Amino acid sequence: MKAIHLLAVVASTGTLSNPRGDVTLELLDDLNVELARVFHVSCHVRKICLPANFAFDSTRNQYHSTCILQHLESLSPDPDVTLLGVTSLDLYVPVLTFVFGEAQLGGRCALVSTCRLHEEFYGLLPNSLLLHNRLKKEAIHELGHTQGLKHCFDWPCVMTSSHNIERIDLKDPQFCSTCLSKIGLYPPDPSPKWAAETTLTR
Repeated sequence: MKAIHLLAVVASTGTLSNPRGDVTLELLDDLNVELARVFHVSCHVRKICLPANFAFDSTRNQYHSTCILQHLESLSPDPDVTLLGVTSLDLYVPVLTFVFGEAQLGGRCALVSTCRLHEEFYGLLPNSLLLHNRLKKEAIHELGHTQGLKHCFDWPCVMTSSHNIERIDLKDPQFCSTCLSKIGLYPPDPSPKWAAETTLTR
């Protein structure tokens, strides 16, 4: 992986200047910087959005994440670019009630949803900082799968499996030393200057 591209996935046609849901340019830009720090590659936010109405299941009132991943793959022909879809839609796979995200193991596409990362989803007051932290963890987790990482048994590691929001809050927003070595990475540079310099402009 030499680059990461972020793409908003929406219910119907939209652009980042006229977003649908809460996937705004500001949210993607913040995530963009964090991912550049963690993976040490250039990151870029695509201005277009992917409408995901084709993946909607009216009986569940949710969107089939695997179906969206397949469409994302068609938008990323470059083998050196990993495409991360970010959406506010509620996602599912047939065997589970919901998923926070999904990725192609060892592939080039991943998908994360903010729907169940919001405090408001659980009847609590909004907390934008907590939302951004949760999204960062889930994005790193799903991108880790694209690099061939499976779920980790080191509980603080970002690659631990998370089936509820409490588990997301407990784990760290970074890989353990074992997972880092498996994908040939080193710990993220804490310097905001480095992150800003390695983030591509749109």
